[in-house]
Amino acid sequence: MKKTWPRVRLGEVLQRYEEIVIPTPGTQYRELTVRLWGRGVIERGRLDGASLAGSRRYLARAGQFIASRIDARNGAMGIVPDELDGALVTNDFPLFNLRTDRLVPAYFEWLSRTQGFVELCQRGSEGSTNRVRLKEDRFLALDIPLPPLAEQHRVVARIEELAARLEEVRTLHHQATEEVEALAPSHANFIFTSDDILRWPTCSLEEVAEIRSGVTLGRRLYGRTIRLPYLRVANVQDGHLDLSKIKEVEILQSEVEKWRLLSSDLLLTEGGDWDKLGRGTVWHNEITNCIHQNHIFRVRTREDTLIPEFLAALIGSPVGKSYFQAASKQTTNLASINQRQLRAFPVFQPPIAEQHRILSELDGLQAKVDELKRLQGETAAELAALLPAVLDRAFKGQL
Repeated sequence: MKKTWPRVRLGEVLQRYEEIVIPTPGTQYRELTVRLWGRGVIERGRLDGASLAGSRRYLARAGQFIASRIDARNGAMGIVPDELDGALVTNDFPLFNLRTDRLVPAYFEWLSRTQGFVELCQRGSEGSTNRVRLKEDRFLALDIPLPPLAEQHRVVARIEELAARLEEVRTLHHQATEEVEALAPSHANFIFTSDDILRWPTCSLEEVAEIRSGVTLGRRLYGRTIRLPYLRVANVQDGHLDLSKIKEVEILQSEVEKWRLLSSDLLLTEGGDWDKLGRGTVWHNEITNCIHQNHIFRVRTREDTLIPEFLAALIGSPVGKSYFQAASKQTTNLASINQRQLRAFPVFQPPIAEQHRILSELDGLQAKVDELKRLQGETAAELAALLPAVLDRAFKGQL
């Protein structure tokens, strides 16, 4: 049943707090900031007192309410947590003490995360388009629903009970998402380590494919040139292309055929993060007369012997990635492969019909995985909307 609660002005339960700190050179100070849309108060970083000379900083205390003058209208506010007691803020982040004889801090913290409270901050802000700021007098003149302390404690307990249940559901959903993500690699690993595949002959990649790196950027050119679009490492992802940003490079006209990509070329990156070795995808003439830079390998298979999509599946499987991780040159967090290692990559050679069957099996599983991920995405959106709905009901006296 909906309850009608009295409303009080924010100025009756919040009191502006200012404690100026004079920074001392050689002393390290923590500095706070507030993330948008109720995502909490965090430490921005640490500064030496010498870098703060001549600037004004204010001391924040645990349990205080803090808001961003610029972004309170975008949900940048919250309660200072215990672990950030004594951190500093600029005047762009006004601090307020709570009247705890009338206001339960947890009640106010949950309230400040509602869309209704964000709208209050919008009403409490004014200024031109690029200079909208929270005005304390306007903000403190606005009112909020404020039941008796006992009712505030009850509401907080109920919200936290429901929030804990939602967190359990989100955790289970996250685990299920990870399990779905692992299905395709796990099945590919099963296929490429099975007795069926191991009984087929194996050869090195260079025996069944032409392998070439691309154009080196920044060369000095002599002769007639042409500008063409080219693929960078950022364009070649694991199993797909990102063509949102394509650059051009100048090459000699005589070099066009040497580097031009053809449909069904397999593109592989030379290196990057250790866990992304073997990253690549098949090119299908998405861009006319496109070439590739030297940090990308182009693998052109003999399709009567080796289907490029089959090779891509093999290289991208845990079996393929294990080869590259073992053969690569590694530095801290980065790894790379060279043409010699790529040419030596062991390729299974089942008949073309068997390659098609394996691809069909993998594609069928991937389609099911994609559908599960789509449904999980919808569920995630529904879960994300549940807590705001709970808070909305709670502060309307309906919880």
